[in-house]
Amino acid sequence: MHKIAQRSFRILNIVQSEKWMKPTFLKASKLTVVLYDNKNRCYSNKKEPPKDTSEDDSFNSEERSDEDKSYALITQRYFQFDQKEKNKKNFEDAIDIFTYKDHKRRGDVEFIYGALRNMEKFGVHKDLDSYKKVLNVFPKGKYVPENRLQADFFHYPKQQDCCTKIMVYMEKYNVMPDEEFGDMLLNAFGRHSQPFKKYCRMIYWMSKFKNISPWLLPRELPDDSLELAKMGIKQITSVDVLTEIKVYNAEELEQESTDKTWIVSGMAPDQKQLLKELPSGTPVYVEGAFRVWLQDSQVNYFILRGAPKPALPEPTAKPEDIEYVRLWMDGQKETHEGMKVDRYPNVHEQEDGTIFAVCATGTSSRESLLSWIRFLEKENPNLSELAVLFTLQSPLGPVIPIKETSELRHS
Repeated sequence: MHKIAQRSFRILNIVQSEKWMKPTFLKASKLTVVLYDNKNRCYSNKKEPPKDTSEDDSFNSEERSDEDKSYALITQRYFQFDQKEKNKKNFEDAIDIFTYKDHKRRGDVEFIYGALRNMEKFGVHKDLDSYKKVLNVFPKGKYVPENRLQADFFHYPKQQDCCTKIMVYMEKYNVMPDEEFGDMLLNAFGRHSQPFKKYCRMIYWMSKFKNISPWLLPRELPDDSLELAKMGIKQITSVDVLTEIKVYNAEELEQESTDKTWIVSGMAPDQKQLLKELPSGTPVYVEGAFRVWLQDSQVNYFILRGAPKPALPEPTAKPEDIEYVRLWMDGQKETHEGMKVDRYPNVHEQEDGTIFAVCATGTSSRESLLSWIRFLEKENPNLSELAVLFTLQSPLGPVIPIKETSELRHS
């Protein structure tokens, strides 16, 4: 104990001496600091550190150096085809070349990301077999956790994130996995992995939401703009099952029309009756274009709208009051004013106006809409006595015809 006390006293004297209390400074010019960055590259304070562009926002720009373009070289080497040659066969052939080139599958994550970026260009982004082909790039058994500890600590996180990204793309394009897809996930990552949990959630929820929409569309939409317009008008006018959808051709008009195109019109019997009840000289408006989406395609449509009708007065009697209720077998008419039944407004009478008809044309021009009004006048003679005003001010910006929209979708 005596020796320990002497040693502690000696250390305290050294700390309190001037040598320890007086700080010593080094000049910056004589000081050289050697550091290492996350890429294990060495640099000193006399040189600027190398710039790390691995996660730069301008990854896809053309101004990158050859070293920074190494991540995207896989895409260029395997998926570089002409526009006419980008199809499902060439896409699967590119995957087969990478798969059989190296049995260890080096760079599998980078290759899969490159394949996902090019799936829409090759037109296979809605094909389940193509996603199975991409998933088959992962080696079997290598990424499966061997014990519970590896499974809890996210075994091979980079590869699991990449596999989850594949199913995110499938969910985006409404591609539902099947049982074979789940078996491939079990062989690649095992049961206790994030991709297999994502697969179970997709199997459960996508099967419930697959047919929940009241406007079911075919898996492959037609390329014909006329057929797209028919499907769009049918979807819009589905609020009234009695709506008649007709296709007109502007060339069949007796009056000369400068715009020779087709017109898809939808009008219900209730709408014809509402149009017939309008007094002479009442203004009606042609408004649009509005937009309805059919998967990746859009259809621009126009409406024939009238002024809104005044709201019906609310009944003065209470619903639970049965004092003035009369049955037809009693032979007595309703005497109380509050219990009389008034006409109930139909679905076409909205707060902002009454919708009389809906149409879509091939060119979305004023001349095609004028031809549409002339066709309606043949079926509704009362329309010729009304003041038709064209207010073609689209709330969606410039009007894009359906023909050009379908061409842009396949370009």
